[in-house]
Amino acid sequence: MRGLCLSMKQHLHCGRFVLSLDQPLIMGIVNLTDDSFSGDGLRGDAARAIQQGLRLVEEGAHILDLGGESSRPGAPPVSAQQELDRLLPVIESLRDCGVPLSVDTQKVEVMHAVLAAGADMINDIAALRAEGALEAVAESTAAVCLMHMQGAPQTMQQAPQYTDVVVEVADFLAGRVAAAEAAGIAIKRMVVDPGFGFGKTLEHNLALLRRLPDLHAPELPLLVGLSRKSMLGLLTGRAVGERLSAGIAAALLAVQRGAAIVRTHDVAPLRDAIAVWNAVEEH
Repeated sequence: MRGLCLSMKQHLHCGRFVLSLDQPLIMGIVNLTDDSFSGDGLRGDAARAIQQGLRLVEEGAHILDLGGESSRPGAPPVSAQQELDRLLPVIESLRDCGVPLSVDTQKVEVMHAVLAAGADMINDIAALRAEGALEAVAESTAAVCLMHMQGAPQTMQQAPQYTDVVVEVADFLAGRVAAAEAAGIAIKRMVVDPGFGFGKTLEHNLALLRRLPDLHAPELPLLVGLSRKSMLGLLTGRAVGERLSAGIAAALLAVQRGAAIVRTHDVAPLRDAIAVWNAVEEH
């Protein structure tokens, strides 16, 4: 069974937008951090970030995901003010770019500010576990991505352990969905993410990708982020900047297994790959 089959004709209510999930959506990454693992950090340069966001929309991104704090393994935290200094000028300039703006943050103060500025989605690697986070999103019309992470970015890759990673990730996500729904966030506003690379070994990541259908939650779209990640380097021996082909292959495997949204640095190549996949699947 494909747990999150695209044939369910789902829609995601995402702030000012209602997104059809009849076909896979592409979330383009705009990274404003200093120390991105992928080498694409824009170091808070708003002008470059705005230009990149507009380019990604032109290339076919259906959502833009803006990040002001690195979540790479071992990354040091930044202050809420520093995050907002990076994010707010970009949100203001991209608010009318034609696609929803997602903000990748764990901080409640940042959530309130970016939602007030016009963000349409909160992408939280901590799945709204911070005190006040559930309420911050519930008070808005924004969508939320609830992600699984074992540990914290500073320590998550030191010794991740699971009895059954797929079962444990599925149980965690179900629990966070229940908490969000109890706080007043409608199911139609939620997305879940298994968190590839967040407190997981290569074998854990492969098990999750292999068994994505087992992560199903009825009526909930699944978001997958595999672009340029270390698991691709371990499999191919390629450096971060040389993982495009592996990333496209992994993304298509995820789509075939039910992923509704794919988060990527490389929008145009993934758009072309999904176009071919769609053409084959539609006939």
